Amino acid sequence: MPLSATLVLIGVTVAVSLLAMNNEKLLDRLIFWPPAVARGGEYQRFVTYGLVHADAAHLLFNMITLYFFGRATEALIAAKLGPFGFYLFYIAALIVSILPSYFRHRDDSRYRSLGASGAVSAVLFAFILLQPWALIFVFFVPMPAILYAVIYVAYTIWADRRGGDSINHSAHLWGGAFGVAALLVMEPSIVSHFLRQLGNPRFG
Repeated sequence: MPLSATLVLIGVTVAVSLLAMNNEKLLDRLIFWPPAVARGGEYQRFVTYGLVHADAAHLLFNMITLYFFGRATEALIAAKLGPFGFYLFYIAALIVSILPSYFRHRDDSRYRSLGASGAVSAVLFAFILLQPWALIFVFFVPMPAILYAVIYVAYTIWADRRGGDSINHSAHLWGGAFGVAALLVMEPSIVSHFLRQLGNPRFG
């Protein structure tokens, strides 16, 4: 039985993140730095930034989220795109989620971004589309997935407009949007499935 793509992504991300936390040169080569892309053509940074994290807490939160919600999403995507489909979905989510930040900061030499949050948001929101009433735990508080999605989107839009912190809220928002859009393109019948689920609340 082949190893799940979710576990492979977690393994690679954890390994590279831990190495980069102790190797500043490696971190500098992988982190998303817009001028390196715009001026140096280092397009690999659209993906490699998702392999590094600011600290252990940042890494742990993203990987736990990916672990719990990646497997259900992976099963559907693999059925549509084949065994490498989830990797393509994840990589595409990394690229799409960082593009708005790139265009906003392409000439800003002080701007940096790192972490898999954009791709993880894509996975999470794809899962919510599949199971809107599933209970997820937000800081140990159980909450229906659909309610979390509404709160999360509202907060992310507000926080992105307000600014003032080091979190790339834009990547979270665009990653989530990509996850929903990609799933709808792959399986348009998800719309009717989602509406049926939404009209028939089942918690758990």
